[in-house]
Amino acid sequence: MCGFVGYLNQKDVPATTVNAMADRIKHRGPDDEAYYRDETATIGFRRLSIIDLAHGKQPMYNQDRSKVLTFNGEIYNYQAIRTDLQALGYVFQTDVDSEVLIHGYDAWGPKLLDHLRGMYAFVVYDQATQEVFGARDHFGIKPLYYYDDGETFLWASEIKAFLEHPHFKKEFNEALLPIHLSFEFIPARDTLFKHVYKVLPGQYFVHKNGQTTTHTYYHFNYDHIDDTQTVTEDAAKIRHLVDETVSTHMIADVEVGSFLSSGIDSSYVLNEAAKLKPIQSFSLGFNDSKYSELSWSSEFAQEIKQKNTPITMTGDDYFDILPTIMYYMDEPLSNPSAMQLFYLSRGTRQHVKVALSGEGADEFFGGYNTYLEAIPFERYQKWVPRPIRHGLGALAEKLPRFHGRRFLVRGAQPLSERYYRVNYVFDYHDRNQILKHPELNQDAGAYTQHLFNDVAGHDEMTQMQYFDINTWLPYDILHKADRMSMANSLELRTPLVDKEVAKFAATMPVHTRIHADETKVALRTAALSELPARVAQKEKLGFPSPIASWIKEEPYKSRIIAAFTSDVAQKFFNPDALLHILDEHLNGKSSMQKIFTIYTFILWYQVYFPEDTTAHTIDLVHHTQV
Repeated sequence: MCGFVGYLNQKDVPATTVNAMADRIKHRGPDDEAYYRDETATIGFRRLSIIDLAHGKQPMYNQDRSKVLTFNGEIYNYQAIRTDLQALGYVFQTDVDSEVLIHGYDAWGPKLLDHLRGMYAFVVYDQATQEVFGARDHFGIKPLYYYDDGETFLWASEIKAFLEHPHFKKEFNEALLPIHLSFEFIPARDTLFKHVYKVLPGQYFVHKNGQTTTHTYYHFNYDHIDDTQTVTEDAAKIRHLVDETVSTHMIADVEVGSFLSSGIDSSYVLNEAAKLKPIQSFSLGFNDSKYSELSWSSEFAQEIKQKNTPITMTGDDYFDILPTIMYYMDEPLSNPSAMQLFYLSRGTRQHVKVALSGEGADEFFGGYNTYLEAIPFERYQKWVPRPIRHGLGALAEKLPRFHGRRFLVRGAQPLSERYYRVNYVFDYHDRNQILKHPELNQDAGAYTQHLFNDVAGHDEMTQMQYFDINTWLPYDILHKADRMSMANSLELRTPLVDKEVAKFAATMPVHTRIHADETKVALRTAALSELPARVAQKEKLGFPSPIASWIKEEPYKSRIIAAFTSDVAQKFFNPDALLHILDEHLNGKSSMQKIFTIYTFILWYQVYFPEDTTAHTIDLVHHTQV
């Protein structure tokens, strides 16, 4: 696991710029560093050694040294690809997976991507054509960004590396603030920095002759659902898939550990890994047993005779680390579990260099409780004509709260408006109330309507899963997994976010994903043959934390008040409206996610735009200077 940076040369750029850019992301690769420069391009690399520790230095070259590779990730089928390339006459000097990329690109060009199974972001620079090629894995496990303002072209594993380049113009993209307030991320290639773009999952870019073009080589779809499949059949296939993908993800020349919560996903992954070799697991908890999963996880680890290491955090830990978390995130992310993931990664890194985790099961196998809403809503829409539903919804909106009011209001809306992820934090009305410049407000539903259009002919649950796989999974779940683990120089692997797992999941009919009040039906059935029933059938809890309670306590409440009345708050928001939201939470109306979204955005802005704020409280734990 590694990090890389690069740029096309301009005469007035100091030679030390690439070193400074690479140092910004040293946490991604503290084991080694190396650089490349010619008259056109400059490239930097930081390595975290996992496979063939003595070799595999990057930048890496093809056989005639005309192409230069930097790569972050793991190619799990690299040995099979290596065999194919050897048959074509390529000679290998190492046993690292990166070498199959440079030779594979030399042999096949972009078609190389059709051969790959893994998590990856890589860039190849062609000295002869002066072309830059960059690609990102199928689901966005590993990050890749580029900066292109028409004059300067930069690329890197993380945005923060761009800060060291003299031609990078750091500008806040305020037009996207309403979108961030809706989703807690930007579900598109754009970022909150102007002219900085994500390479989207399953895409590659080509930069040549001053122009950047992007291309899609993979896109998950539900074009091959097989309604004849049964729960029993799908459970059998899942058992085989989980066994195979965990085995594949265990390849390493260093010790591999595993995260463990009380839920089915991480428990199933750990259980399969333990069949191959003894494996240490790591679990996070709190002193308050109401929110802590440590008793569950330690009991399960003991049951399968594997060591479990508990890691705990306090409210001070949580709030003190927040500015540093926002720095490592690059863009603000208000998912409260990110801080827990940081501490879990930090504790895990003290013991192992690689860890497995259970991300992806909910999206691919139907694990979120909100998917169960599809059943009653589809019945309502089938039996009640649209005009009547619209009339009932309009009437219910005008009436005081009563049982069923929310159902009637939402039942009048199309899924593209109703699905809670579309207005996950603030809806259009809320944003009008809090934004200092409400004229910037946008319809979040329109921003992502194209995703629902893609699967318009499918049932509602399938549409929700498709939406989550294309937004929530890459921009929240996998984003924080990468940033929080790599901030601690820990390689995190997600066996259930996998090309082969997804290929099968795309064929599953609704009745093997959800049924009545049960989620992940086929996965739970598969797990019942491997795990105790209390684990396989356990209700999803997410990543529980006492953050909602902490917000009501000192000194954390005062920190939030200070942020909500800060110069940043006054620049972008109506501070009185922010304080009203906090008051509602203090008086019993849960507004935790709204509070946390505004609070983390303000901290992020203070970290990345300190010249635009008078705050003096932002001291990053690792003393990073922005």
